[in-house]
Amino acid sequence: MLNLSERRRILFIGEAVTLAHIARPVVLARSLDPQRYAVTLACDDRYHHLFAEIPFEWRSIRTIPSAQFLAALAKGSPVYDTDTLRSYVREELKIIESVKPDLVVGDFRISLAVSTRLVGVPYFTITNAYWSPYSKLSFPLPEHPMTKVLGVPLSQILFRLARPLAFAYHTLPLNRVRCEYGLSSLSYDLREIYTHADHTLYADIPGLVPTRPLPSNHHWLGPILWSPTVKFPDWWSKLPEDRPIVYVTLGSSGAGEMLPVVLQALEKLQVTVIVATAGRPAPANPPANAWITEFLPGTEAAIRSSLVICNGGSPTTQQALSAGVPVIGIASNMDQHLNMFCLERASVGVGLRSGQVIPRRVRDLVKQLLSDVWYRQAADRLRGTIEGWDAGRVFAGQVAAQLKLNC
Repeated sequence: MLNLSERRRILFIGEAVTLAHIARPVVLARSLDPQRYAVTLACDDRYHHLFAEIPFEWRSIRTIPSAQFLAALAKGSPVYDTDTLRSYVREELKIIESVKPDLVVGDFRISLAVSTRLVGVPYFTITNAYWSPYSKLSFPLPEHPMTKVLGVPLSQILFRLARPLAFAYHTLPLNRVRCEYGLSSLSYDLREIYTHADHTLYADIPGLVPTRPLPSNHHWLGPILWSPTVKFPDWWSKLPEDRPIVYVTLGSSGAGEMLPVVLQALEKLQVTVIVATAGRPAPANPPANAWITEFLPGTEAAIRSSLVICNGGSPTTQQALSAGVPVIGIASNMDQHLNMFCLERASVGVGLRSGQVIPRRVRDLVKQLLSDVWYRQAADRLRGTIEGWDAGRVFAGQVAAQLKLNC
């Protein structure tokens, strides 16, 4: 192995508001050849216990509390204020100065659009294509307080009219910080804020998200699949084999209060329910057909299941589709609604608004997706497409090209 001075230094910075923004950098960091690259991962420590031994340096930096992030999404407020972004930039500049990277790779760390520019270090960002400025998708209304007052149809009309101004409002904190450092403002389109980098890497497969032709610095990575390094629960080998298995997890950013409603819906169905609470308390008095634990290796759980019920976010839905399993997504934030819209277009899943979930609706959808072979066939076709992608290999090629190394 080359010594540290000869290897290229790659600094990953993940924003730990949700688990996905740490898991994806970890997967990609592990894909790099340690003989060629010295890797450092900087992130909040809140998810550290879910990863096995990390074969590279891990440094702790601050991320706002996940509860604060989710509360901002629920209210439709900007996720980051100016003071937070200023503090992020100061901390990033310190760690960049310490590591002296040849390349910085971020996942939802939008302040890197300031810090990397100040030091002149190349910057890659990991994102999803439904946030691309080149996406053809329209924006559905996420769960918002006004839907309870005005109803979804009228609220959607008002949101469509107000959305450009709302997106512009959300860009103000970052643009203000950029101006304070003498950098030009970015577009007043939130999609530009979320995807700004020297190279933008989409953790999706082409075709699932409809886009216009992409510029040369936007690239498809393919799904970045990851499961927590945890032991299977004692009941894993005791699950009944005489009925379909439904895997339920609402993840770190889903509407956790919906889990009892989902379990109530599944209680009287002839299914076995396996549940990962993602660190949240288990519901009191769960039904007899439910087997519950804190975390499960998600890919293995999906492989064993006939249906996955989740928050509609891309990490869990990609696990399901990599196993050829259709999805019901109980979506609350914009990211989840966009992802489920794409899955509905591909006939591999159905989205539910978290504010409209009732047991009867969930029960009817479960029956529909378990009995209709069309969904399973469509999911199985997509599984074949996903198998043809290797996000780690694609990423390693992009890094080598940036640093002008032989692949």
